[in-house]
Amino acid sequence: MAMSPKLELRQSQSLVMTPQLQQAIKLLQLSNLELTNYVEQELERNPLLERDERADAPVDAERPEPEVATRNRDDGIRDDGTRGDPAAVEVDTVSAPNGADASGDSNPLDTDYSNNYDAGSTSDGGSLGAEMGLGNWQGRGGSFDSDEFGIEQTVSEDMTLGEHLTAQLQVAIPDPVRRMIGAYLIESLDDAGYVTEPLDQIAEKLGIAEDDVLGVLRVIQSFDPTGVGARDLKECVALQLKEMDRLDPFMELFLEHLELLAKHDLDGLAKACGSDMDDVRSMIADLRTCNPKPGLSFVSDVAQTVVPDVFVRENPDGGWTIELNSETLPRVLVNSRYYSKVAKEARSKDDRAYMTECMNNANWLVKSLDQRARTILKVSTEIVRQQDAFFVNGVAHLRPLNLRAIAEAISMHESTVSRVTANKYMATPRGIFELKYFFSSAIASAEIGGDAHSAESVRHKIRELIEAESAGDVMSDDKLVDVLKKSGIDIARRTVAKYREAMHIPSSVQRRRRMKMSIDA
Repeated sequence: MAMSPKLELRQSQSLVMTPQLQQAIKLLQLSNLELTNYVEQELERNPLLERDERADAPVDAERPEPEVATRNRDDGIRDDGTRGDPAAVEVDTVSAPNGADASGDSNPLDTDYSNNYDAGSTSDGGSLGAEMGLGNWQGRGGSFDSDEFGIEQTVSEDMTLGEHLTAQLQVAIPDPVRRMIGAYLIESLDDAGYVTEPLDQIAEKLGIAEDDVLGVLRVIQSFDPTGVGARDLKECVALQLKEMDRLDPFMELFLEHLELLAKHDLDGLAKACGSDMDDVRSMIADLRTCNPKPGLSFVSDVAQTVVPDVFVRENPDGGWTIELNSETLPRVLVNSRYYSKVAKEARSKDDRAYMTECMNNANWLVKSLDQRARTILKVSTEIVRQQDAFFVNGVAHLRPLNLRAIAEAISMHESTVSRVTANKYMATPRGIFELKYFFSSAIASAEIGGDAHSAESVRHKIRELIEAESAGDVMSDDKLVDVLKKSGIDIARRTVAKYREAMHIPSSVQRRRRMKMSIDA
C-alpha cells in the first residue's frame, strides 16, 4: 500500500486551564492572610498595580455608598446602590422565618472550644497531664499573681528559654566540648522544656559517648526553671519534687504508677505504693504543686488570631445581615495613565508585549478579587439561610448540610463551594466559626419520617448529657444510646464511643473514679 501525505480536518472539544483561570481558582481557596501576601507579591511584580490609598482615607460624605443587596426568602437580589470599587464592602440581609425569635437565648456564646489548637508540648507532659485531670497545676512563671513576677519581666523584649539556659550554661560548664554538647541539647528542647530526641541518637550525631551526653544533661537539669531538660513527665516532676525535698521512696513508687492516677484508680495506686489513702492524697497534693511544662513560662511562638472574613449581625426586624470584612479585602487599582504613557514610548516589540501582559494581568487580578468577594458573600448568605435555626437557637439545632445542597441553591459547582469555605471564618453572635463547621453529616431520626440530626448537634448533646452527670449516675455508652433514642436520635453505641473519644471525654469508669476523687478531696 502506497503512502502519501494528506490533510484532514477534525473537530474536538477540550478544557484548557488558562493561567488566568488558575489564578482565579487559587484566589478562592486562599485565606485572608495568604491573599494579602499574594497581592503584595503582585504589587511588587506588576508596575501597573497600585495599592488603593483610599482604603485608609477618612470617609467622604460625597463618596457613593458601597454596593448593598437586600435579599428576602421569597424574592431575588435587588441592587439599591451604585457600584463602587472592585473590593467594595457588600452587605446581604436575610430575613428570619415567620415566628422565629432572632434575638436567641440569653447566653448566645455556646461555641464549643474543645477542638482548639493546643500550643503545648507533644511530650508526655501534655497528653498524660490532661488525662490525669491535673490542668490546674501551679508552677513557676505560670501566673502574673506569682511572687516571682518582677520589674525585669516588663521589658520590651523578653528572654526566650534557649537564651535563659545558654546564659547559665556559659557559667556552669567551662569546657568547650561539653559546652557544645549542652548547646545542642538546649537547641533540641521543645517549647515545654522537654528533650524529645533520644540520647543515643544525639551521641551518634555528635560522635561522642552517650554517657557524656547524659552527664551534660544532668547539669542542664539543675538549671532554672526546675524540671527543664526532662525526657518525660515522670522525670520532670521528679526533678521538682527533689528540689522541694519531697522525693522519698514512697513518692518514687507513686511516680512509677502514674498511669493509675491517669485512670483515677486510687485504690490500685495505694496498693502499688504500699500506702493508705491519706498518704496517696497527700502525694497527689504534692504533685499538683509541680509544673508539668516548665518551659512555657518563657517566650514562645504567639498564636495567630483568627480574623473573620464575614460578619453576621442581627437585624432589628428579626433577620440577619451578612457583610464582608473590609479589613481582609485587598484594595488595588490599575494605573491606566501610566500604561498609556509607557506604551506610547515603548519602541521594541518585546516592551510593548510586556506592558500588554502586565495590563491584562492587572485587570484580571482586580476582576478575580471582585469575583472572590462576591462568591464568598453568596455562599455565606446561603449558609446563614440554611442554618437559620442554629443562629436563633444554638448548636443543638444545627442542621445536617453538605456542599451539594449549597452548590445547587446558588447554581455553583461543589468544588467551588469547597474552595470558598476552606480557611474562611464567619463572626456570628454565637462566636467565630470556620465555614466548614456548618457542614456535617446526618444522623437518622429514631422516629419514622422524622428529620435527621446533624452530627455536630449530636456531639453537643452527648457533651451536655455527660456534663450533667452526678457521682451516683454516671452513664455508660449504652445508657447514652438509650437516652439519645428517647430524644429522637437513632445512633449506634460505637458511634457514641467515637464521638466521645473525639471530644477527649474519658470512659464512664474513668469519669466515675474522677468524681470519687473530687468527693474524697
